[in-house]
Amino acid sequence: MTLQEKVSQLFGVWVGASDEGAEVAPFQHDMEEAVVLDDLLPYGLGQLTRPFGTAPVDPAVGALSLSRTQERIAGANRFGIPALAHEECLAGFAAWGATAYPVPLSWGATFHPELVREMAAAIGRDMRSVGVHQGLAPVLDVVRDARWGRVEETIGEDPYLVGTVATAYVRGLESAGIVATLKHFAGYSASRAGRNLAPVGMGARERADVILTPFEMAVRESGVRSVMHAYTDTDGIPSAADGPLLTGLLRDTWGFEGTVVADYFGIAFLKTLHGVAGTFGEAAGAALGAGVDVELPTVSAFGSPLTDAIAEGLVPEALVDRAVRRVLVQKAQLGLLDADWRPVPPVLAGAAGEAGSLEEAGSAGGDGSVGGDSEALRGTVRLDTDENRALARRVAEQAVVLLRNDGTLPLPADAAAGAPTRIALIGPNADTPTAVLGCYAFPVHVGGQHPGTPLGIELPTLYEACAAEFPHSEVVTARGADIDGPDTGGFAEAVELARGADLVIVALGDRAGLFGHGTSGEGCDAENLALPGVQQQLLDALLDTGTPVVVVLLAGRPYALGRAVDEAAAVVQSFFPGEEGTKAIASVLSGRTAPSGRLPVSVPRHPGSQPSTYLAARLGHSSEVSSVDPTPAFGFGHGLTYTAFAWSDLVVECGRASTEGEFTLACTVRNTGARAGTEVVQVYLHDSVASVVQPVQRLIGYVRLDLDPGRAARVRATVPADLASFTGRDGRRIVEPGDLELRLSASSTDTRLTARVTLTGPVRTVDHTRRLHMSIATEILADVP
Repeated sequence: MTLQEKVSQLFGVWVGASDEGAEVAPFQHDMEEAVVLDDLLPYGLGQLTRPFGTAPVDPAVGALSLSRTQERIAGANRFGIPALAHEECLAGFAAWGATAYPVPLSWGATFHPELVREMAAAIGRDMRSVGVHQGLAPVLDVVRDARWGRVEETIGEDPYLVGTVATAYVRGLESAGIVATLKHFAGYSASRAGRNLAPVGMGARERADVILTPFEMAVRESGVRSVMHAYTDTDGIPSAADGPLLTGLLRDTWGFEGTVVADYFGIAFLKTLHGVAGTFGEAAGAALGAGVDVELPTVSAFGSPLTDAIAEGLVPEALVDRAVRRVLVQKAQLGLLDADWRPVPPVLAGAAGEAGSLEEAGSAGGDGSVGGDSEALRGTVRLDTDENRALARRVAEQAVVLLRNDGTLPLPADAAAGAPTRIALIGPNADTPTAVLGCYAFPVHVGGQHPGTPLGIELPTLYEACAAEFPHSEVVTARGADIDGPDTGGFAEAVELARGADLVIVALGDRAGLFGHGTSGEGCDAENLALPGVQQQLLDALLDTGTPVVVVLLAGRPYALGRAVDEAAAVVQSFFPGEEGTKAIASVLSGRTAPSGRLPVSVPRHPGSQPSTYLAARLGHSSEVSSVDPTPAFGFGHGLTYTAFAWSDLVVECGRASTEGEFTLACTVRNTGARAGTEVVQVYLHDSVASVVQPVQRLIGYVRLDLDPGRAARVRATVPADLASFTGRDGRRIVEPGDLELRLSASSTDTRLTARVTLTGPVRTVDHTRRLHMSIATEILADVP
């Protein structure tokens, strides 16, 4: 390959599929110069950026457009190499008409990796069916400051929870033949003041023990084939130019063999934002040298600036060879270099029949072929099937978190059982279809730019879901206030409805958007964690009526709730639960679905106590030396049920083990209530004395138990000493001898049983081959009279 042919494999072009079935058209972005495909394609093309996620397009017609383009790309270069097509899939395939699943923060709330894996596999199958090869998910950023706008995209504030759930998502996506992409590597979520792209100020120990841990787990265990660098700089080093991170750690230490792709425009940002490169050629050389293989979303620094820098002897061509080898290996893995490769994706394969190309298929005439009549294809491909919706519903149901309940919930749905005569459903999210969607869901991310286009999926509002769930109650509604506006003019109507009702359900929270056009989402950072706009004032006015108030939050981050923490009849938290979310919430309100979600992030008591997570060291908690109390209203892992559980019979088989040994302990959990329910057994480690400051406790394992009334399970855990490891003073990961507590807990603030154990022997150094998990076995016990 010539230099130009090699370099052409190292960038993408941002395109949009044609809704008439024609070839894709380059998408022009105000940050980049126009791209002319005719000038590029004779040399080949590395990637096609978001053909389905740039503008609304019918899935079948979009697949036809992409297929025709791939045929053109392969035919234009002398090696016949097609492009790799990538899309966003943060909360489902980001395409018009595709299922909108709950956002990642809801995945974390399920504490159910296997369910997340199942969801990811379904997402991957839909993407692969229309010709997509790579998905830009999952996000493994650990929440460090909930004011950050992209909290909704994260899985939570604990690295073990993030790592286990993200690893499951990758396995599901990769099982469908989609290249998963870990992002953002590394530290993006730890920006100062929670501002998007702001510098990151943290030490090497926090980076190693909190930020990098989920990535390490996913690289070791998931089969992931791509990693995306972060936008941010840490201690002055941008991730896109961080060779020790992208090559030294990721590849040389962890053994990653896939591709490293740029976050959009991230290589150019080395010049324009970070100021560590004087030209785009220098930026290209810095990124390539650090280990970035592919420039996205479109060609800029990896175009003529790179080839000019190589010609001038400023960048070694060997760096291009290294990157293009990785890219071509991945294309070979995907079958794109096979001699019998065809551009026809699975959804069109039947229509194309045995034709050798799309044009041949088109010339075949009226036999359902794909070539000539795109209108015949329109509407023939469904990316929001009944099976998908049922899966989205299961994830949404298991992600609903019941934070508070004075006994008001569950609400009787039947008149004979005492269903409320009149329910006042109030709030800015009460009757808004898109209130369940995060900022990367297609109707929000792209659809908002096309106001005349239908949503493409059904989005029942909370009002519609509650009216259907409680047919014997009159459900009346009022908006009361906007999400983030200052107007209180709707309060009077809302208060009047509340006073005339038996129960108030107030639907509050966020409006997802991008770069300041929402209250949650990329570039929608918050100054504090007060509810946006005048929502807290509306909530207080409703509490003042004396009518029982059930708070329902449809949000992308946790918010302080003021008086409602102690005065609301109930508080139900849902993090952008997707297209089936309102039905899931309504079924939890009625008790038809038992609440089983647990908080993946702490809910603050005060809006200004950030940044704070449960992973704080002792001085990060409430103390007499500060007037700011960061104690949460509801801690990480918290979640109520409609039943009760008793924990008992703790047995520690051996209370002492060497620093290379393990402990085994067991306990019994029994459902002592009258309803079936789910308990999540969470195991936290507390190291009271260590050579460097440690969090008061940190999650090292968990398991969900679904138990019928009266049934019990015996939970047996084997905990390797490796889980007590941390980064020591000299930068090595070590296991120290000493006393530990293994806290078997219902949440980070609710320890039920404590095993006190001791590690003995010398300090032991461990590395990336250490054990990352305890083993947990559960046995359902026979009924006891």
